[in-house]
Amino acid sequence: MTSGRLDDLDRLIVAALQVDGRAPWRRVAEVIGEPERTVTRRGTELLVSGAVRISALGGHNAAVVVRAECATGAVRAAVTALAHRRDCVYAYALTGPVEAVAEIRVTNANLPALVLDELPATVGLLRARVEPVLRVLRSVRQWRPDILTPVQIAGLEAPPHGVQQPDGSEPAPLSAVDRSVLRVLADDGRAGITAIARAAGISESTARRRLDWLLVEGHVWPRAVVEPTLLGYPLEAILWVRVLPDRFDDVAAHLLAEPAVRQATAVAGEFDLVVDVAVRDQADLYDLLSAPRWREMVQTVEVSVVLQAMKRSGLRVPAGGPAG
Repeated sequence: MTSGRLDDLDRLIVAALQVDGRAPWRRVAEVIGEPERTVTRRGTELLVSGAVRISALGGHNAAVVVRAECATGAVRAAVTALAHRRDCVYAYALTGPVEAVAEIRVTNANLPALVLDELPATVGLLRARVEPVLRVLRSVRQWRPDILTPVQIAGLEAPPHGVQQPDGSEPAPLSAVDRSVLRVLADDGRAGITAIARAAGISESTARRRLDWLLVEGHVWPRAVVEPTLLGYPLEAILWVRVLPDRFDDVAAHLLAEPAVRQATAVAGEFDLVVDVAVRDQADLYDLLSAPRWREMVQTVEVSVVLQAMKRSGLRVPAGGPAG
C-alpha cells in the first residue's frame, strides 16, 4: 500500500472481498488471475493492517437516517457520540447546513425513545431530523467500483440472498447456537468454520450448517469495509434527492447503473432518497450531478461532502487509521 492508496493488486483483492467478504484466498486468486500464495500474503497483510476489515452485521434491518445540525465547534463530538452507539451503522461529518449524518437501526417500538429522549441528549447535537428508511435500493456491500470485470464479479458472488428490507418489527428470535455464531462473526467477519465451531462450542458440521442458514436467511451480512480513498475514490459525498412525481423508478434505475453509487436508500422525509457516492475528483462529481437525464428526473439535489467517517458498516474508524 502506497501513501493513502492501494496498489493495483491490493485494489483487486479488496474489490473481491467487497463481492464476498468470506471468499477463500484460493477463489480470489483464481478469479483475479494471480498466484494463490501472493494473494494470501497480500490479503492477510491488508486485513492485519486494517486497510480492509470484514464486518458482519446481524439482526433486523429497520433503520432511520439522522440528519443533524451541530453546536458551534461540536461537529466532531456529535458524530463521535453517534458512532459510539451500538445501533449506529455509519456516522459521517459533512459540509453544509447538515453537518452530521448517521444511520441508526431501530424498530418501530423503540423509535419514540430514540427521537424524543436519546437524540436530544446527544452531545453536540443542536437539531436532528429523523427519516425512516423505507427501502434499501443499494447496500454498501453491493457497491462494485470499476475495479473488477463483470465476469470476475460473477465468479466471486456468493449464493444470492438479496437485501433484507426494513419493516420495523422486532427481529426473529434465534437459537442460542445461532447467537453464538453471530458473536464470533461480530469479532471477525472472516472467521473460519473451525474457529466458529471452537468459539461457539459446537461441531464443525453444525457451525457450517448454521452459518449457511444465517447467510441465506439474511440474518448476517458480511461486507468489506474500506475507505474509498484507498481504492482511488477520495471524494465522497451524500446526495439528498427530491424526485419529480412518478419518476422514482426511473431515478432509481439511473442511480443503480452508476458505479459511483455506494449506497442508496429511499426515506420518508424532506427528501426521497439519500445517496452515498464516491468519485475520483470534483470533475467526476460535477459530471454525475449535471447529466441531463439525471436533472430531468429530479426536483432538487443537495450535496454534502463527507469530511470524515467515524463509523462504517457498524465498525468504528480508528483515529488516523486507514480503515473504514
